[in-house]
Amino acid sequence: MSTPLEGPDQGGLATLDRELEELLKEEHFEPGDHERFSHYVKKEKILESAITGKPVRALCGKKWTPGRDPEKFPVCPTCKEIYESMAG
Repeated sequence: MSTPLEGPDQGGLATLDRELEELLKEEHFEPGDHERFSHYVKKEKILESAITGKPVRALCGKKWTPGRDPEKFPVCPTCKEIYESMAG
């Protein structure tokens, strides 16, 4: 069963990936630069990942296992844009 972020006919991750690529091009980032950002993830998912080692998915669609200090990196512009649109 797929979630809205993973549904093949609903845009899903492919759309998020394309949007991230466009944003990276517009802001003069290079491919792979999203690895140098801190990303927005629900706090309970971070805790769950710390306990189980299971990867998390950020608002921008990036999937990874957290393990570094997010304070040392700038915020992902895509995550920030999505978060601000949700809050407003």
